[in-house]
Amino acid sequence: MKQIIIASTSTIHGSGPLEYLLDELKVFFKDTSEIVFIPYARPGGITHDEYTSNVNKALSKIGKTAKGIHEFENPKAAIKNAKGLFTGGGNTFVLVNQLYKNDLLETIKAAVLSGTPYLGTSAGSNICGLTVNTTNDMPIVYPPSFKSFGFVPFNINPHYLDPDPTSTHKGETRETRIKEFHAFNTQPVVGLREGSWLKVDDDTVILEGPLQARIFEHQKMPYEVSSGTDLSLLK
Repeated sequence: MKQIIIASTSTIHGSGPLEYLLDELKVFFKDTSEIVFIPYARPGGITHDEYTSNVNKALSKIGKTAKGIHEFENPKAAIKNAKGLFTGGGNTFVLVNQLYKNDLLETIKAAVLSGTPYLGTSAGSNICGLTVNTTNDMPIVYPPSFKSFGFVPFNINPHYLDPDPTSTHKGETRETRIKEFHAFNTQPVVGLREGSWLKVDDDTVILEGPLQARIFEHQKMPYEVSSGTDLSLLK
């Protein structure tokens, strides 16, 4: 039975790391005080130790601690024995490359499908979709594959931004880039705005948070869905 939180971001404007999610996480990780943290995405190029330390500052507010996967002698055993998993944000390509390098993708997937609670933010959310082809990140490394966990039957675009009508920027909008994706791919894409998350309970996928999400389906006009919408039938 899957228990997953797929969050657009770890930090929203005017808030500390994970602050907007802490009440939810206190319940979500109620059965464990220690969470195995996967810091591979390395936002801004910070070290695994620095990233884990930053996460601990946030989780300490709800009586939880994070132990980085890099701190374990046997990462696969750590994942199999974990009572909670958290994959943080940063660069999605770096994250996926490291997961493949350490042969952890299938181990994590098996643990989550067996019921281990999993939290993903940003890059850690990207990998919950069918592929990571709709990430906003630069491909600074080349992973063996763009395929990811497939915990939900669609792709995800965290940090989704609406076009700014007052901007003088003439480059592609997020919507334009996702339309380009659909010129070659058919799976739906969920644009998650900052402060929104998907709560997966087995086969149910509910949009949570105060904002709508923007849905992109192949050969259809994009449309909005409200918080509380079940997206499990989006295929």
